[in-house]
Amino acid sequence: MWERRFALVATIAPALLPHLETTTLDLFAADTRLMPIPLEDGELAWLAQLPLPWPNAEVMARLLHETDWREETIVVYGKRHLQPRLSAWYGDAAYSYSSLRLDPTPLTPLLESLRTAVQDATGHSFNSVLLNYYRNERDSMGMHSDDEPELGPEPVIASLSFGAARTFILKHKHNKKTVRIELTDGSLLLMSGATQQNWLHGINKVTRMLHSRINLTFRKIS
Repeated sequence: MWERRFALVATIAPALLPHLETTTLDLFAADTRLMPIPLEDGELAWLAQLPLPWPNAEVMARLLHETDWREETIVVYGKRHLQPRLSAWYGDAAYSYSSLRLDPTPLTPLLESLRTAVQDATGHSFNSVLLNYYRNERDSMGMHSDDEPELGPEPVIASLSFGAARTFILKHKHNKKTVRIELTDGSLLLMSGATQQNWLHGINKVTRMLHSRINLTFRKIS
């Protein structure tokens, strides 16, 4: 299996290319602007730390306290399951996936500020955000694509993370290629172009103990 790993902490560390060459890129050389990550049949960009007027820990504490967290039930292969994480949906429009309909709640002042920061960093506009709260190492996200019709043919999704680092896994739909990205505290990952058409993504459970993490995926619902 061809696999490429990005250890996104201080650097993008060894990329295992088919000809076995290794490429190392310094993330913090340009840590105020998005850095493209090469991806076959898709587009990714990375920012190590989204510029914010508050420390990351303060943002996470406020998100924990101010968000209306819910444990939703979804349908997978005809069976109903509780999602292995808590979630919340805020914005201007409803959103549906896995037989689950999320009705919109107006953005809080904090979410408005985070949306503005994400829009300034990416140059894209967003009208909704899905928040996921991973309480510990047992919480996860199954492999999927954000390819619902209301997101458009080439969705632009900005993924903002706070708290414990988790490994974000992308698997190509048509071959065996896999990319792993460490989503660190305060980081921003932008998925765009044909990424959702050609790649699945998710976050696995792990065996080692992990502290909590909150992820916000900003998107535009048409």
